[in-house]
Amino acid sequence: MVGQNGRMIEPLLLTTARVSTYLGTRLLTGASGFFFERDARLYFVTSRHVLIDTPSKHFPDRIEIELHTDADNLTRAVALSVLLYRDAKSVWFEGKDTGGDIDVALIEIERSALPAGVAIRAFSPAHLQGSLQEVEVGTPLLVVGFPLGFHDALHHLPVVRGATIASSFGLRFQGQGYFLTDARTHRGTSGAPVVMRCDTGDAQLPWKLLGVHSSRMDMRSRDRKVDESLGLNCAWYADILMTLTAGRA
Repeated sequence: MVGQNGRMIEPLLLTTARVSTYLGTRLLTGASGFFFERDARLYFVTSRHVLIDTPSKHFPDRIEIELHTDADNLTRAVALSVLLYRDAKSVWFEGKDTGGDIDVALIEIERSALPAGVAIRAFSPAHLQGSLQEVEVGTPLLVVGFPLGFHDALHHLPVVRGATIASSFGLRFQGQGYFLTDARTHRGTSGAPVVMRCDTGDAQLPWKLLGVHSSRMDMRSRDRKVDESLGLNCAWYADILMTLTAGRA
């Protein structure tokens, strides 16, 4: 995509947006999220715990998603405010599997609510990995997000961290609906897409969406004075998006 001053803007960076949670007018937290479309419907995906988290008493009532309004000038952006409840019911979709709750949630975004000239890119079912057995342990990945809120504040773009698959991708780790990544991550990365380069599919967005980053993995028995953090993370399999969007056309 050609953007500001005729320079190329990598479409991957336009899939991901900074999300802020609010209770009324009070800012609570910052996180990451990305766009997914299916059957002409547009969704914003993030971690479920970004929208609600009982253990930490995190109960926002709305989020703001930062959107570019001019592909030719990425310094122009607005915040789209999205209410999390309607008639006392949550508006997001979440799911479970045989392993329990899944830390992924998505909200449908009405295209009519988007600002004129909005510049976003969305993953689609074609970007999901069809066969788990084809992805090997140690495969290089990228995690696209806003660690500690850090980003290109002038152009409103996320940053990218390198990662590798750290557990068997074909086996759900500990029977849960996620795999492990080896990457340096921070708060604010929750909800970030975990992607793998793929040059044989969509030429405009040559990436496979493998997972949704959730949180760091650690051991309760670790001696924090002696042992470093494991540096491992949970990424929920992205195919849950097909389940959450099924039958909504």
